[in-house]
Amino acid sequence: MPKMKSHTGMGKRVKVTGKGKIVAQQAGLRHNLEKKPSTQTRRLTGTVVLAKADVKRIKKLLGR
Repeated sequence: MPKMKSHTGMGKRVKVTGKGKIVAQQAGLRHNLEKKPSTQTRRLTGTVVLAKADVKRIKKLLGR
């Protein structure tokens, strides 16, 4: 049986930390920024650890 190919698009969107956690950019910072308060846009900057429910599916796409 051939090897599973990793999903290159997912590899560009998430990073795996040294302990194996999945980190990604928060959603909601792409458009309609004039309507959103500054406090909200500041809160959305940076990366967050993804939910435990998503980790299994994402690791499968990454080939881990």
